[in-house]
Amino acid sequence: MSDPQSAWQEWLNSLDAPRQAAAESLRARFSALGVADPVDLIKSEVIDDLPQLARSVLLRSLWQAAIDGWTDPGSLAQLPTAQRLLAAGADREDLVRLVRAVAYEAVFATLEELDAGGNAHVSGVEAGWVVMESGEDGPPTERPLSGLHEDLLTMDPSGRDGADLWE
Repeated sequence: MSDPQSAWQEWLNSLDAPRQAAAESLRARFSALGVADPVDLIKSEVIDDLPQLARSVLLRSLWQAAIDGWTDPGSLAQLPTAQRLLAAGADREDLVRLVRAVAYEAVFATLEELDAGGNAHVSGVEAGWVVMESGEDGPPTERPLSGLHEDLLTMDPSGRDGADLWE
């Protein structure tokens, strides 16, 4: 059995020069995101042409802004209800965990709707949507970002897969 670095190098050597360059670039970009073991994501993007980097950036961004943003000092100050609960003796950490869990559920439900591509509960309306990767200069790449809700937990920047939300 070979070590991960040897396996990576062996796989890299099996690629043509443009794909090698893409894989190395992706490795650096995933590393900058803090993804510990991006090899499967890189292979999926290079070989299967799936926009794994864009998916990871979006999902991590949602974690940091919409879910973990509630851990910032003063985040509860914007919620009058939270202020009343704190004044009544509620534990701040419990409230933070609660709003983070609610934020997670809202993000998950939104991603699930986006992944569905349309609302099956609305009859007589022919409308749908797709979330699409865009290039650095803005136009869509024609590579859809699908199954986003399926990977939300795995993109928890803490590496805990959201386990702390339900403690």
